[in-house]
Amino acid sequence: MRMADLGEVQLHYRVDGDPDGAPVVFANSLGTDLRLWDSLLPHLPGGLKIIRYDKRGHGLSSVPDGPYAMGALVRDAERLLDHLSVRDCVFVGLSIGGMIAQGLAVKRLDLVRGMVLSNTAAKIGTPALWDDRIAMARAGGIEALADATMERWFSRTFRATSELALWRNMLTRQPLEGFLGCSAAISGTDFYTPTSGLRLPTLGIAGSEDGSTPPDLVRETVELVPGSDFKLIRRAGHLPCVERPDDYAALLTAFLAQIGHLAR
Repeated sequence: MRMADLGEVQLHYRVDGDPDGAPVVFANSLGTDLRLWDSLLPHLPGGLKIIRYDKRGHGLSSVPDGPYAMGALVRDAERLLDHLSVRDCVFVGLSIGGMIAQGLAVKRLDLVRGMVLSNTAAKIGTPALWDDRIAMARAGGIEALADATMERWFSRTFRATSELALWRNMLTRQPLEGFLGCSAAISGTDFYTPTSGLRLPTLGIAGSEDGSTPPDLVRETVELVPGSDFKLIRRAGHLPCVERPDDYAALLTAFLAQIGHLAR
């Protein structure tokens, strides 16, 4: 575990795999930390430099006063990669992480040679929806949203397992100000126009039982990028890397091989 001091924010990150390998950067969803990808990593091929981080207000990163703008989250990712001297990475973003991926690719194409837009969209929900969730969380804490969130995040089968408690606990233990700040960032983001101007290898991944970003919404965003590919993971919800890590890893590995990122 390491901490990058970027001035206004300190980001917790970790680097696994080959320190000289092809870089793959993972950005996680609202209400989770970098452990989101733990089950996925053992299924990935060797030779990759795997970088994960907690976005501002989450995990072990610092919690600046909110609300946050998506531009600040994109700038955090940009500065972290500059801090680590990373160029030409494949950026894997899930949910809000996928929004960060889109914004980063638009801003700094020198940093991103390919992106995976997982369970995400150019625009997620409406300002009214997010205003309601923010109000509920302010009144009752993240706990007030937890049960409904678990239903959107996970398939019925997964919700019947004891593992559900792990993810519910992770959600409710995130800093409230960070959760609210990032919720505001999602609320204020509409990337349809900038994302439609992107020209880089892109893979979209959706879960068939995702109640937060349904497959058609993910597909609509992915198809904004010419030449992109879309894959559906069945029997999985909003976090398919948790429910189906082997299937998720197979799709990611095939994409990395297709664009020549494994042999770099």
